[in-house]
Amino acid sequence: MNVAVLGAGAWGTALAAIAGDLGHAVCLWGRNPQQIEMLAESRENTRYLPGRMLGPSVRLTLDVEAAVQGAEVAIMAVPTAAVRAVAVSLRSRLPAGTVVLCAAKGFEQESHLTLDRVLADAIPQAPIALLSGPTFAAEIARGMPAAIVAASGDARAAAAAQVALGSETFRVYTATDVVGVAVGGALKNVIAIAAGCADGLSLGTNARAALITRGLSETARLATRLGGEAATLSGLAGLGDLVLTCTGDLSRNRQVGLALAAGESLGSIEDRLGSVAEGVPTAHAAAALARELGIEMPITQQVAEILAGRQTPRGAVRTLLLREPRPET
Repeated sequence: MNVAVLGAGAWGTALAAIAGDLGHAVCLWGRNPQQIEMLAESRENTRYLPGRMLGPSVRLTLDVEAAVQGAEVAIMAVPTAAVRAVAVSLRSRLPAGTVVLCAAKGFEQESHLTLDRVLADAIPQAPIALLSGPTFAAEIARGMPAAIVAASGDARAAAAAQVALGSETFRVYTATDVVGVAVGGALKNVIAIAAGCADGLSLGTNARAALITRGLSETARLATRLGGEAATLSGLAGLGDLVLTCTGDLSRNRQVGLALAAGESLGSIEDRLGSVAEGVPTAHAAAALARELGIEMPITQQVAEILAGRQTPRGAVRTLLLREPRPET
């Protein structure tokens, strides 16, 4: 299979390496000339994924048209904020029938759309599947076992993900609830910031478990309102990804929460991390969407307030605990 991977960050590099190891002809595209030149020479992404070498079947390019030429599958592994622009650039260049797999997770900031809808708008001719689940790129790159879900209304698109990426250590399930998978993948990053804040304040494992559980509840509330299925949130793209991101030390979003609780400014945190923590923009988009739809999402709203500088982590905890008593829903 011919596979194009768009985005040469940690996740894009890991997916390109996986596809290359499976014997596919892979073209990895990135925007940064210095980075792509370094990758082509050293075969190692020393900035984002040190220690993982790219196989000989992976080639590098700065030309997005060259990347997708002849591609049967194109994997979108750019930050959420860049998805529409990259997709629009592909509109007249993507070969007929090429399946687009989206590995980004979040909501578009201006429209608050899920990424499947962004892609459908930008490249309506392409079958689309969302990739989501509990996956840290560094562990995937080392060949450690993991499982994801490919969600699509097009069975061929979901099956293409299994062929392109499925291996004895990387299991790819399929699903049809695109909305549920999209919302679960987006909001887990927001809840992970809250969990990081709680851990940074030394509130204990009881508090972390409560945040994860209530975070899952409000994620399901939004997903079902948008047409998704509650059951999806008990799967890989819901509970699985949420637990990993809220508890794993490799989680950038959890690291953001820990640092906020320690009093570090958001700007300083983002500069230090050197890569996108998708929960930051997602919190603002999800909180705005919840207000538009009249949905109660108190954890998401408090995270958005903290990130905007209008609330402190400790103040957010107090606000959540002082909410009016009610039945668990």
